[in-house]
Amino acid sequence: MPRLLPSALAFLVCLALTACGHTPHAASTPGAITRETLIWSDEFNGTALQSQPNPANWTYDTGAGGWGNKELETYCAWNSSTAPCDPSQPNAYVGNDGYLHIIARSLGNGAYTSARLKSEGLQSFHYGRIEARLKIPQGQGMWPAFWMLGANEATVPWPACGEFDIMENIGNDLAIIYGSIHGTGFTGDRISNRYSLPDHASFAAGFHTYGIIWSPKKVQFYVDSPSNVYATETPASLPPGAVWPFDSGKSFFILNVAVGGDWPGAPNAATQFPQQMLVDYVRVYALPGQSVSAVAPARQ
Repeated sequence: MPRLLPSALAFLVCLALTACGHTPHAASTPGAITRETLIWSDEFNGTALQSQPNPANWTYDTGAGGWGNKELETYCAWNSSTAPCDPSQPNAYVGNDGYLHIIARSLGNGAYTSARLKSEGLQSFHYGRIEARLKIPQGQGMWPAFWMLGANEATVPWPACGEFDIMENIGNDLAIIYGSIHGTGFTGDRISNRYSLPDHASFAAGFHTYGIIWSPKKVQFYVDSPSNVYATETPASLPPGAVWPFDSGKSFFILNVAVGGDWPGAPNAATQFPQQMLVDYVRVYALPGQSVSAVAPARQ
């Protein structure tokens, strides 16, 4: 698995290059950089067999209730013993293999546990190139996702806060992933894009990188390389009366594996458990012409 310099070191290197005479060309923003710069990442480099995801980066949505989609799972936090969660069988952990594991488990009788990690209140970003390298689960009823919500969600409820679905898949169709945006006047599948690999290969067969390039009044979706953009959305993409929310502030990450729901349907007898999504890394880069301080992570 490739590893980059920690974000703080990368930022210091960038400053050192500038101080040593690598003078940037005129930039559109005061203090802007002239080359893409890694500003934050979680590389999930664990040393124990099962360790807690970094609490400086990740907290959890917990509980059941369907999550507005008639989902079947109960989401469990790290080390939770609230039934039906079991700390001896965590639904999210960092392994010594260098991956974050998000595991959906069947408890029998149509009951399931899983995990939904989020960086809300811990790490949020505004603009930049944002990506995660993932290996998704498979099987009828599985619904893995890597997505973002506006950090103002508590005061500007969804959908007005804005939502990026950087990667979604439904496990009975492993040849297609979806990249979508949601906001006031464009929810559901109003603005959703499909992407398939050559020869309609299965996304679950290996790791793939899913990302967005987020800049003022534009978001581009890509798979495996930022040069492989498969969809571009702008305010002109919205239906009449809709409101573009993505220039008003920072957004935070969510990584989860849902089970069942209106979209994928329930698991069937062929669905094998446990199922897991492996996360190699999540990374954020400032783009040329952007101020690092404007994009850099901030606590809410």
